[in-house]
Amino acid sequence: MSTYLLVHGAWHSGQCWERVVPLLAAAGHRVLAPSLTGYGDTAHLLSPDVGLDTHVDDIVRLINEEDLGEVILVGHSYAGLVISSAANQVPERIRHLVYLDAMVPEDGERGVDVQPVTKALIDRVVESGGWRIPPLPELPPPAGLFGVTDPADVAWLRSMLSDQPVDCLRQPVRLDNPAVATIPRTHIHCTVGVPEGITRRPVPPTQPNGSPAQVWELPTGHDCMITMPAELAGLLLKLG
Repeated sequence: MSTYLLVHGAWHSGQCWERVVPLLAAAGHRVLAPSLTGYGDTAHLLSPDVGLDTHVDDIVRLINEEDLGEVILVGHSYAGLVISSAANQVPERIRHLVYLDAMVPEDGERGVDVQPVTKALIDRVVESGGWRIPPLPELPPPAGLFGVTDPADVAWLRSMLSDQPVDCLRQPVRLDNPAVATIPRTHIHCTVGVPEGITRRPVPPTQPNGSPAQVWELPTGHDCMITMPAELAGLLLKLG
């Protein structure tokens, strides 16, 4: 039995993994899919004080409180920042890092550094005196709403979306623990409907631990846990 810890991206909640969790659990694995502070069942805690550090603390605290070990830590989109800093704090508890169509930072980088298009989102909010970045708008297919185009799925996704505090993208990632470099990584890229302005850094041919890079692709939009849950679960099970 493996332990999968699934971390949602910006604006989403743990509910977005609802179609993937039972597939991993049916294979005999333990699966956790929490909502980060300010989302889902903690939406009432959304405030200007919530940032990347808050979300890293959420994951590290969960790992420690549940005494999790050999964790396959999956971060979707923005959560690539979250799982990186979390692994930096508890590398001995992490077996594998999975960057699911995610931001992949270096030490000291912020979300705005990894994905420069987010600077315009931040500037627009800050200039108006605010701190809440609303979800990205729905676009014509195939981009849709975070890559989701089925009307019923779009309605379901809308029901779980919340604003993102600006400090989630302004606080730096910490990757200064040498032990974190030994953790194997897998990158899963969604290849359909990438919105204009969104860029993906090339994955270096060699992982930080010296082994060859492992990059898989899914022919679907960004929220593959909604649009291709079985296919995503199949890839994740290869790591278990």
